[in-house]
Amino acid sequence: MKCLWLFLLPIFLLCSFTKEKHPYHVGSVEISYNQKSKTFEITGRFFLDDLENGLNNKYGKSLHFNDPKFKVQLNESLKNYSAEYFKLKTNNKFLNVNFVGYEEDHESVNVYLESEKVDSPKKVEAAVSFLYNLFDDQMNIVHIIVNGDRRSEKLTYPNRYLFQQF
Repeated sequence: MKCLWLFLLPIFLLCSFTKEKHPYHVGSVEISYNQKSKTFEITGRFFLDDLENGLNNKYGKSLHFNDPKFKVQLNESLKNYSAEYFKLKTNNKFLNVNFVGYEEDHESVNVYLESEKVDSPKKVEAAVSFLYNLFDDQMNIVHIIVNGDRRSEKLTYPNRYLFQQF
């Protein structure tokens, strides 16, 4: 037993000092229909280090959240990244989705998007693949809310498509 402990202790110590801050790669995306503006308001929430690494990997840059000098580059990168990794369709029509901005804190980033106007969505389809370019174990929890009716689904790599009828 003592030999086993001496063998496992260095492995435990080595693993506890890796750069990995969290063992899971998970994000959430809320797609909420606003009846007043007749648009979908989308909020993506991701671990800051994962999103930073995803952007740097995708665009071959060295961008850093929580550093004001990267704000303009991050806005442009997030706009392009969101356009590629998020698509929204309702009533069999693809919607234009615009990047609104982002907010960050020391551990997470909220990415804000908004769709063009649409009347009475009955069928909502989305393609959500944020961070699939970086992790083959990425999970995105997606919530779609239309007229107070909330539907949630878990998408795991490589699955990126979901469909909800309201």
